[in-house]
Amino acid sequence: MIRDITIGQYYPAKSILHRLDPRVKLMSTLLYLISLFLFKSIPGYLIATLFLAVVIRISRVPFGYIVKGLKPVIMLLMITVVFNLFLTRDGEVLFHQWIFTVTEGGLRTAVYMAVRLIYLIIGSSLMTFTTTPNALTDGLEKGLGPLNRLHVPVHDVAMMMSIALRFIPILLEETDKIMKAQIARGADLESGNMIQKAKSMIPILVPLFVSAFRRANDLAMAMEARCYRGGEGRTKMKPLHYERRDRIAYVVVIVYVITVFVVGRYVPLHIWIF
Repeated sequence: MIRDITIGQYYPAKSILHRLDPRVKLMSTLLYLISLFLFKSIPGYLIATLFLAVVIRISRVPFGYIVKGLKPVIMLLMITVVFNLFLTRDGEVLFHQWIFTVTEGGLRTAVYMAVRLIYLIIGSSLMTFTTTPNALTDGLEKGLGPLNRLHVPVHDVAMMMSIALRFIPILLEETDKIMKAQIARGADLESGNMIQKAKSMIPILVPLFVSAFRRANDLAMAMEARCYRGGEGRTKMKPLHYERRDRIAYVVVIVYVITVFVVGRYVPLHIWIF
């Protein structure tokens, strides 16, 4: 399960998506996530699915690698589906047993919510798969630059985000090593009920937190030893500049958002069925 967590990991490949400006990918991801809440109809989901499939194809990131990142959130996905399925009481009753009632509206909401969550995770993961942590930090800092006038510490926020993304794979690897070490010493991490499994995680969490704090302290001392000072006046190794492909990407995403909004809300389903 630990190795299935792919958030924050970069997948190197030679694609147009990898060469885009990180500001474009940040804004496009935000617009795509917003677009998923602009419609509640099958045509809208069809367009969102087609757009996501094309982006995955262009990114050249293996689909199996993307799907692997969904495994850690399966439990959250199932809880969301169950709550929407049994707590939404709209439309015709399809199933009723004791206190459990499934209606047409509940089934539709559960399916829509599950698809929406999956698309949210995949859309967000594609941004980190195709963007290095350094580029993501530079894009975030450059995009939020106007907030400096309001005395918002944009550089500090971007730096914290970069460090967090860099430490995710390291902490996951450290967790995997600690779990294997505990299993080698005879620890049982799989059997038992939920409370017993939670207690068995204590021998893992304690050394993991100690290791994390030690790494953070070492990083802070290294930055101070090198007289690191962020903020205004600091130059970039790779300055960001918009190119023609970045402007085209903006236009494509904006056209998609407008299309999915109009079609998802104002085009009836029977028009799509011939």
